[in-house]
Amino acid sequence: MNIINTLNEKLLKQPFDQEHHKLGNLAQYQYMAFMYSQIENSVAVLSDMEANKSYIYNGRAAKELGFDENDTSKEINSIWEEDIFNKIHPDDLVEKHLLELQFFNLLKNLPINERSDYQVKSKIRMRNKTGNFITAEHRMFYVCSTLNGSLWLALCLYNLSDEAMAGTTTGVIFNSATGITFKPDQQTYTKILSVREKEILKLIRKGKMSKELADLLSISVNTVNRHRQNILEKLRVSNSLEACRIAERMNLI
Repeated sequence: MNIINTLNEKLLKQPFDQEHHKLGNLAQYQYMAFMYSQIENSVAVLSDMEANKSYIYNGRAAKELGFDENDTSKEINSIWEEDIFNKIHPDDLVEKHLLELQFFNLLKNLPINERSDYQVKSKIRMRNKTGNFITAEHRMFYVCSTLNGSLWLALCLYNLSDEAMAGTTTGVIFNSATGITFKPDQQTYTKILSVREKEILKLIRKGKMSKELADLLSISVNTVNRHRQNILEKLRVSNSLEACRIAERMNLI
């Protein structure tokens, strides 16, 4: 999942200077995550960007999702809860990570004292204990930052959804202080690729090879290959098929 690579760089390479004290302590947020899991019967994941660790707390809904209900808490050496990701429908997982990337960029431009007002809310399809997809609700908060503005702790909650409201819906960012729900501006993402790179990617999607691209666009094969390489690097993917898939998901082409 190459969107994860992008998020990984943004989250883990933030400046966590030791002289910048945290606006809170880890233990109190671990307790918060645990209480969410107990009160809402959710699977709660608290991720520490500085230590690259996650703390997972299983409420009673964990049993329905096929997790061991007796394994009420565990620590993993990653900010990515792969066991949970493996249960999410692949299309919904891409959308989830894209929204989280937009959420990160939004919060980095907000004052620290306003960040806790915002959360990601979405419906996702997850496999249950019998291997069938059911509708679940996902919410994400950045619950604590450092004094220098780095996003330190994130809380993800996975809850079972009311079947009467089942169905996949587009994720949103919600301001719980104002009640305003919105989708972030897509303009930033449409500028990732140049006009020429988008043109080439659209032709690649149609099955055109480099020589055909060069002839159609009246440029050299070397120039085409250079554009192709730039596209792979910008989208952080390893091949053109992945590039087309991610670009479509990001509404670039």
